[in-house]
Amino acid sequence: MSTTAIAAPTMSSTPAPAPLSKPVVFATSGLGGMLGWVLVHPANTAAVRMNLASLQGTKFSFGAMIRENGVMSLYDGLAAGVWRQVFYASSRFGLFETCRDKLHEIRGKTDFAGRVAVGAVTGATAAIISCPMEVATVRMSNDATLPAAERRNYKGVADVVKRIYVEEGAAAFWRGSSPFAQRAALVGVFQVATLDQFKEMYAHYFGQKKNSVPNVFCAAMTSGLIYSIATMPLEASKNRMANQKPDPKTGKLPYTGTVQLMRTVAAKEGFLSLYNGFLPYYMRCGGHTVSMFIIVQMLRDFYTKSTM
Repeated sequence: MSTTAIAAPTMSSTPAPAPLSKPVVFATSGLGGMLGWVLVHPANTAAVRMNLASLQGTKFSFGAMIRENGVMSLYDGLAAGVWRQVFYASSRFGLFETCRDKLHEIRGKTDFAGRVAVGAVTGATAAIISCPMEVATVRMSNDATLPAAERRNYKGVADVVKRIYVEEGAAAFWRGSSPFAQRAALVGVFQVATLDQFKEMYAHYFGQKKNSVPNVFCAAMTSGLIYSIATMPLEASKNRMANQKPDPKTGKLPYTGTVQLMRTVAAKEGFLSLYNGFLPYYMRCGGHTVSMFIIVQMLRDFYTKSTM
């Protein structure tokens, strides 16, 4: 008696796309960061100026700033901000995904604790790499608000880099690197690591398709709010240290470290002064989180479809 083998039923599902190569991961991360930053740079400028106003002994007024300097002053330091994303976004997200995937190969799983650890380390590393452009961005964004006698009157990114090196030395490029790295480590935890977690949560509880635009939007908005609250004091510390000048009599800088700065500010101005400019800071953080991750996802979807 002959028997006929019955083939197992096959699912007519589309095979999962191949993982993106590392150059594509880094390139899309950097490009997404740059395009996202163009959208939120005005909010960053407003946040920096509001945050540093109390340091300069003035009260910030958005209307007065526009009347005095014009709307386009909100784009002061845009070139430096975009260059910052070239180094910061590409290395932060590129390194995160690379290290996360490597950790998965070693441990056989990717859990929240692993994301947190990888996010913190890669975030701090990216901050150290991009700190020179962060200093340039802060200085160019705030220069127009200084008294005329105190302005540095930078002409562009190249002029900032040249003058900082000649007038203050190479070490000045990493002025404020401690709070910047500390902030970036928290950003790595609260933004990068939690974004993955929130995407899974929204997909599971609300039936969203993971990595769809609505899924990325919801996860990015939640992630952005959390990390804005957590990192604002460190952002304020970084801004003050990057913008500070030596005392004309002693030649010493007023701030030497994150803890010393926070203690000094809390004693003189109150701890909540470190949250000056929170609303535009959240607009920048939430806006950049949303726009960057959506743009990155769109770039990767486009690349995947064009190479199929």
